[in-house]
Amino acid sequence: MKKHPVKKWEVSISELQEGIDKRFKVTRRLPDMSVAETRIFRDKKKARALFDEWLK
Repeated sequence: MKKHPVKKWEVSISELQEGIDKRFKVTRRLPDMSVAETRIFRDKKKARALFDEWLK
């Protein structure tokens, strides 16, 4: 998990495995307001791209 340098977002990426199927979960949270947005991907590159985008 990393925090955005200016905004208060906390961004995390995690790998989920269900049998042989892998998925990647990218979440950004705003803890002060109890708000979160989560997206799930099958492709690690797309998940990493969104993770990096949310940190900009």
